[in-house]
Amino acid sequence: MTTNQLIEQIHKKKSFLCIGLDVDLNKIPKHLLEEEDPIFAFNKAIIDKTHHFCVAYKPNTAFYEAYGIKGWLALEKTIKYLNNNYPEIFTIADAKRGDIGNTSSMYAKAFFEDLGFDSVTVAPYMGKDSVEPFLAFKDKHTILLALTSNQGAFDFQTKTLSGIELYKQVLETSKTWDNSENLMYVVGATKAEYLVDIRKIIPESFLLVPGVGAQGGNLQDVCKFGMNDSVGLLINSSRGIIYASQNDDFAEAAAETARGLQMQMKTELLRYYDEG
Repeated sequence: MTTNQLIEQIHKKKSFLCIGLDVDLNKIPKHLLEEEDPIFAFNKAIIDKTHHFCVAYKPNTAFYEAYGIKGWLALEKTIKYLNNNYPEIFTIADAKRGDIGNTSSMYAKAFFEDLGFDSVTVAPYMGKDSVEPFLAFKDKHTILLALTSNQGAFDFQTKTLSGIELYKQVLETSKTWDNSENLMYVVGATKAEYLVDIRKIIPESFLLVPGVGAQGGNLQDVCKFGMNDSVGLLINSSRGIIYASQNDDFAEAAAETARGLQMQMKTELLRYYDEG
């Protein structure tokens, strides 16, 4: 999917919502455990009820790898179901990969060619030769971890080196890499006050923003400081949507929660373009 196609979907749906498909078998409705593939059954139900309100889905691969081959097969079935039935949806493999060049090339092939994701999250710590293999794929996107929403982000990401915070150095340096136009960036919603400086460095890039909802991030603040003329935001919510109910109405409850966020996003879009 191209960036322009993603932007078209955002304006069509009046939404920049990304739903995280982080499936924990201890949290899904008990009756689904009787299914042949309870993870896929859960995902399919959530997707069918919520796709009207979002533009992206983001499975975190750890929640599939934890269940071995069955979990990986459920991930494969989920992405194929999305690509076959809702091809307009932007898909994100939240895998946080990044290794030496030839290893990164194989990771990229796994997620882009074999599984067919539109994008994958990548850690920048090992530098450009660990990221550029992902960037080489046409119409695919590499989402670089820039400033994350967890408490440990302050251990390294905001430390100052030569007078510049590390996350800012990551942003500046990444712009020099081959095919950097294929980059997006992870910026946690709990770090909304940092978005002013971030937008000075990468004014046009898309930001994947986790942390709204269960982690306490504020949608309005993220939009105020992070939105650009192309919207430039994908706001992720995982637990707050997919576990809105653990009863038989779980998919309907997820849809209602997603719809509520979509309505808030519609309001933010109208405010931004009216004020612009």
